[in-house]
Amino acid sequence: MLTPIFGGSNGGKSSRILIAGTHSGVGKTTVATGIMAALRKRGLRVQGFKVGPDFIDPAFHQAATGRPSLNLDGWMLSREVNLEVFARGMEDADVAVIEGVMGLFDGKNGASLSGTTAEMAIWLDAAAVLVLDASAMAGSAAAIVHGFDTLVPELRLSAVVCNRAASEKHYSYLRDAITGRCRPAPIGYLPRDAKFSIPERHLGLHLGHEVDLDGLGDWIEAHLDLDRLLELNLRRRPAAHREEISREPARTRIGIARDAAFCFYYHDNLELLRRLGAELVEFSPIADCALPPNLDGIYLGGGYPELHAERLSTNESMRSAIAAYIAKDLPVYAECGGFMYLTLAIVDAEGHNWPMVGIFPTVARMQKRLAKLGYIEVETSEGEKARGHEFRYSAIDPMPETIRRAYRPPAEAYRVRNVLASYIHLHFLSCKSLAEKFVASCLQGRQVNTK
Repeated sequence: MLTPIFGGSNGGKSSRILIAGTHSGVGKTTVATGIMAALRKRGLRVQGFKVGPDFIDPAFHQAATGRPSLNLDGWMLSREVNLEVFARGMEDADVAVIEGVMGLFDGKNGASLSGTTAEMAIWLDAAAVLVLDASAMAGSAAAIVHGFDTLVPELRLSAVVCNRAASEKHYSYLRDAITGRCRPAPIGYLPRDAKFSIPERHLGLHLGHEVDLDGLGDWIEAHLDLDRLLELNLRRRPAAHREEISREPARTRIGIARDAAFCFYYHDNLELLRRLGAELVEFSPIADCALPPNLDGIYLGGGYPELHAERLSTNESMRSAIAAYIAKDLPVYAECGGFMYLTLAIVDAEGHNWPMVGIFPTVARMQKRLAKLGYIEVETSEGEKARGHEFRYSAIDPMPETIRRAYRPPAEAYRVRNVLASYIHLHFLSCKSLAEKFVASCLQGRQVNTK
């Protein structure tokens, strides 16, 4: 049985609100981001969280709250690590708004709660609010709400949001059906309005800065009972005491590729590097002509290099700078989009061939369909295991057998000189020693730089 670990009986002053959905595409991101924006306009310090391996939704959260959104994941990370991440994020926050992943009970597989929003709601003892796409139903909404409320005894819904209702009258039918037959009650409805709907994002083209968050917050305030929402678990048990984490003084300098092409990083990956003594210096492979000075290591994250392939390719000075850096045997860690950047070329969806850095003798080709999606556990040659996920529309040509594998097959990860590149987005908190080894390698890089 899954049970929360929060102890004590005294009430806290922070609320924990988890926005769940009946299925993907129901409007969770719109509702969660809108609630964050509305509560922030009230003067509350709002901390956003995202359940699951997602980089795009947290960008909306950060735009709405003014604070980095943190990822929680029941499969990639242990229960204790998730609770640690949550407690750290809530140290100076008034309210947590946690956006779920897919449907409430969708996760690693259909037979367990592993990796589900439901699992996280139980671990966090959060008020679970179900977002229901009510666009084509009335009385049947009660059956759906009742089923979601009673499927798992450890988790009971706290409230319901009726999304995409046609009118006030339509909502009255929904409200009467749900309140007459179900325990959780609606806290309002959202009418169909394309202006305030965050669309499904093909390759993430709709990012946080493209949404009218101020208007979205007002829209949410006008249609949902936010006072009632905040009271749902205001008196719930406070989070367990968080163990203090020491932070090493800055002793090495790591360049972080950060621009429109490279924007996928788990916030906690970067924070762990900082705690281990890394000074992180951002640079743009698109716009900058040279690397920042005195770098001991480089981290090339994921993103959309295929959408900016022409600019990346024509920036020959940066490509040459990175190739020269790697030729010195200085450490580079690259994942997904960063890996693609280090290949010979990216062939985009239109068939254009754009030369890249050329460290790995293969070509990354964009596919018409999703090439890989899912969780993955990797194992190093030393037997260490780490967890992450893949989400990509590209595939590489066969890698020559002369190129060393970084992880045991079938994981696509390779080494050239002091470069580790992979299609996998690893969460460093699933295996902290990988981050420790990267920082240690950067410290050796500092010795090279100072000679």
